[in-house]
Formats: sequence, C-alpha cells, structure tokens
Amino acid sequence: MTHEVVGRLRETFEAGVTKPLSWRRGQLNALRRMLVENRQAIVDAVAADLGKPAAETLLMEIDLVLNEARFVRRRMRLWSARHPKPMHWLLQPAFGWTINEPKGVVLIISPWNYPVLLSLEPMVDAIAAGNAICLKPSELSPHISQLTAELIERYMDTSAIAVVQGGPQETTDLLAERFDHIFYTGGGRVGRIVMKAASEHLTPVTLELGGKSPCYVDGTVNLATAARRIAWGKFTNAGQTCVAPDYVLATPDIAQVLAERIAVAVGEFYGEEPQASRSFARIINERHFDRLSRLLPQEGDGDDPAGQIVCGGRTDRDDRYIAPTVLFGTSPDAPVMGEEIFGPILPILVVDDAAAAVGFINERSRPLAAYVFSRDRRTRAMFERDVNAGALGYSLPLGHLISSRLPFGGTGESGMGAYHGKEGFRIFSHKKTVVSKPMFPDTLWFVYPPFNDFRQFLIKVIGRLG
Repeated sequence: MTHEVVGRLRETFEAGVTKPLSWRRGQLNALRRMLVENRQAIVDAVAADLGKPAAETLLMEIDLVLNEARFVRRRMRLWSARHPKPMHWLLQPAFGWTINEPKGVVLIISPWNYPVLLSLEPMVDAIAAGNAICLKPSELSPHISQLTAELIERYMDTSAIAVVQGGPQETTDLLAERFDHIFYTGGGRVGRIVMKAASEHLTPVTLELGGKSPCYVDGTVNLATAARRIAWGKFTNAGQTCVAPDYVLATPDIAQVLAERIAVAVGEFYGEEPQASRSFARIINERHFDRLSRLLPQEGDGDDPAGQIVCGGRTDRDDRYIAPTVLFGTSPDAPVMGEEIFGPILPILVVDDAAAAVGFINERSRPLAAYVFSRDRRTRAMFERDVNAGALGYSLPLGHLISSRLPFGGTGESGMGAYHGKEGFRIFSHKKTVVSKPMFPDTLWFVYPPFNDFRQFLIKVIGRLG
C-alpha cells in the first residue's frame, strides 16, 4: 500500500501539479477552512486521546497552525522569486540568480503529544514550498489521527497530499521508500532509525527531537511571576511538551521558596484536586504512565534520590492521571534526571550560582531549549554564550514555539534542522543556482586551449588580481 501511495504522489509532483503558486495558495486556504470549520470535532478528538483541555488545543495547536498558514501564504511569492546575485568580474558580462524549488515528495512523521500542530505546521511549510506530501500521524493518538485523515481527504488535493495510518510496520514500510526529504518529530531512538533509513537513499532529514530542557532561576527575579510561568510551561499538556522545562536549577537563597511558589501556582491553576480540573490533561497511555510513576519518590523511603514531594505525587492508572508534581532536593543521579521526563513531574535542584548551572547543563546532552529567569546581565550573557541549546528563553518558557518568525529546532541529540516560517520554507526547498552568459562577445577566449605563452601569462596576471 505504501509503495502505491508514494508512487502516486511522485507522479503528481513530476507532472508539475504542486509547483504553481496558485496550487499552493489554494491548498493553504483549504487547510485553513478545514481547521476553522471543524474546530469542535478536532478539540473533541484530541480530548479523547489526551484528555487535553479545549483551550490548550485551540491556543497551542489549531491557532498556531492557522497563524503559520497565514504567515507563509503572504510571503511565499517573495521567497519563491528569483534572487539576483553579483557575478565574478572574470565572467562578465554575465548574470546569476538563485531560485527556491520544491524538493519533491516529502514524508512527515508526527508525534502524539501535539497531534494537530506537529502534523499540520510542517505540512504548511511543505505546501508553501510546493511539495507533494505523505503524512504519517502517530498511532498512539488514534482519534485525532483518524479525523486528520478524513479531513485531509475531504478538503485537500489527495493526488498530492496523502495520510498513511498505522503503527511501526507502516512507518517501517514508508522509510523503505525513496523520499526527497523526511521530517520527523519524536524521540531520539526512533530518530536514529529514521536517519539510518534515510541514508539508504541519501535523503536529507529534519529531526525535531527532545531532551531535558533546563530552567535556571536566581534571586534577582520576582519569584511569584517566575513560579507561575514555570508552572504554565511545565504542566501544559500534563508536561508532554518537548520544550517544557524538564528540571529547575535554583540558587540556594531562593530554591525552597521557589518550590513552594510553584506549588502555589499549581493550586491556582488546577485547584486543590487537579484530577477534577477540566484544565489538566492526561498521560497518553498506560505504558507512559508506568514509566512516569517509576520516576516518583517511593513511599516509605525518606532518603529517595528523587527528592521530597512539595505538591502532587498522586496517581490513578485507570484515569491515566499523574498529579502536577514538584520535587525538591532531587539528586543529579536520580532516575528522574536520567531521561527526558515528558510528564507532569518537575525536579528542583540546588546549584551554587549561574556558572555552576552552566557547567551542570553542559555536562549533559544538548537540550532542545534552555530557560533563564535572571535579571543579571552577566548571567544572561553567560547562558547565551556558553550553553548549547536549540533555543534560549529569558523569563519565558515555550515562547519560541509560538512565533512563525523564529526558527524552531534542536542541536546535537535534540535534533537537526529547523522550521517555522521562512526557515520551514527553506528546509522543504532546494536553492538552485542559475548562471547566464551571452554568447557574444566570447570573453573567455583566453581560458581555451592551447595554453600558449601569452595565454599562460594572462592567466597568471588574472590569478594575482583575483
């Protein structure tokens, strides 16, 4: 089946269907109508899979895709146009320019945690660049994956845009096919599989992975505001966000107070019983629930390396519920610090100062994002200069995720390549160089053989001038 799907998409692309700006504009308009006219159905499907509040789906998924489509639609004509380039004087008279052409047939493999945003936002960029697209949504979010397939079939040009549903076998089958670009969002383990499969066809890849995104806080900031922003960034979507603050590094003078303030913010957001709150999501499935539960401090162990529970800690497997949990005094060697948490557990560790925090971060894999809550200019400059991360946020988590004007991507184990806006258009395009030189006069006569003494003399002189 996958072979036939990819073959159909390639026939469509090679027929030139997707290249005209009118087709791209029409598909972006159709995608926007699809989202606007089916908001409630999309919200309900996401809630069925993730228990995600409607406001989060609207704000952090549907609206962001709509904004991306609006942003690129207004600019793709300029991005697709010829861009003149100056030519070397040796070639004069001559003209040169570059054009962005679509790569061809692209594969987008999307995850379950933001199933609308991380499926359709890269698709927007791929459409704007003029590609045919095969989308493979996650089987772990079956309701929204099925709805996405149905809506794309109703609204989009299915000769050029296809959805392949299924599990690991379907993904494996797709990766055996030849694509012109593969865009994968997910974990590092599967990212390595994707990259290895892509190497068989020398296919370029964009990998949007994850990692333990740190958050540093010192005593120069308003702790109440910092606590609310950290709690929002961490516990949105029950912590199942690739750029959520994974852990907090706080200086000794404010660490305990910060932990308590974050606990207060959790109460303000979700009430005394977060399980009853309509604003708090659920864990995607039992396997992830069990993984997260093992990271919590164990009952009866007063010296657990995970630290002390400041708030939360309650779990309900039948409801796939883990309370928004703040841990204090976590050991760097605790299991909760050994992997990306990707859930509603926030460890707080004490560090001596900003330099110690930078050292702690750089001893580990490069994160997808890092956050700094400090008003000290030297501290900010140190993080900006010395911390290798996909993005850096001052006093705000998740902010770079929201803007179409800012590239989004990782580095090292957190990914390669970036997208959003113009950067997304670029990764799905090939920048082709074009050179044109008039036939008359033929000013290149001196580079033609035979290389007699006079021509060799000219070449030496020109070499010195160059």
